[in-house]
Amino acid sequence: MRKRGKRGERGERGERRQELLLGALGVLLAFGVCEAVGRAGLVRRSYLPPASEVLARAVELAGDPVFLDGVGATVRAWALGLGLACAIAVPLGLLLGSVPLVDEAVRAIVEFLRPMPSVALIPLVSLLLGSGTETKVALITYASVWPILFNTVYGLGETDPLAKDTLRAFGFGRLSVLLRVELPATAPFIAAGLRISAAIALVLAVATEILAGFGEGLGIFIAQSGLSTDGTRDVLAGVVWAGALGLIINSALVWGERRLFPWTPEHRGMR
Repeated sequence: MRKRGKRGERGERGERRQELLLGALGVLLAFGVCEAVGRAGLVRRSYLPPASEVLARAVELAGDPVFLDGVGATVRAWALGLGLACAIAVPLGLLLGSVPLVDEAVRAIVEFLRPMPSVALIPLVSLLLGSGTETKVALITYASVWPILFNTVYGLGETDPLAKDTLRAFGFGRLSVLLRVELPATAPFIAAGLRISAAIALVLAVATEILAGFGEGLGIFIAQSGLSTDGTRDVLAGVVWAGALGLIINSALVWGERRLFPWTPEHRGMR
């Protein structure tokens, strides 16, 4: 059995390496295509500069303190909004998943608010809160709540009923069952919802800044570069930074899930 387990782990690790290799190959292929199109003159350079120039500009921006301050402002709004979303969604999801009466009472409100696009709320929230960090945090929180909330409720529904009944049989109360069984079993689902919300939060942070057009942030840099003459290179360099931030955040969260929840099927043998 140990040999089979080791072979299985080796196979999964080999699959992981293959995925990374194919991902790197895809990035290089896309880079080569963009570079070839830009150099061949199939598209005007003012519309699509060569990929090497965009990448060089993105690297150059790493030494610009003003730009880095803007990136820091975006990351701070992202972290604050995502943290508030977790503080709201996890307790609310545990409540809705544990008390069917409360779930039925608020289901109509939740189903009304959930499909509402966060981007459509930008003018209203900007009018109420202005165009500063408060607007970004409010929109990020609203958009990030839903994946965490529904994953928490779903995770509670997947908790092993035998484990809960066993604790009740030994005299444990409702709160003890929640803390000892339901919350640990739901944690991987909450982590998955957090990873989804992290991507949504970054999109909302940058999009809100782009529509605001002034202040500080990565989206502000992209918006102002788009208004300048021959600013396409800076716009694309800003997009590269946004994509790199998203990749780093997702990779960090995936790594954290593997470390914290190695027993889950998707992470087993991949530590």
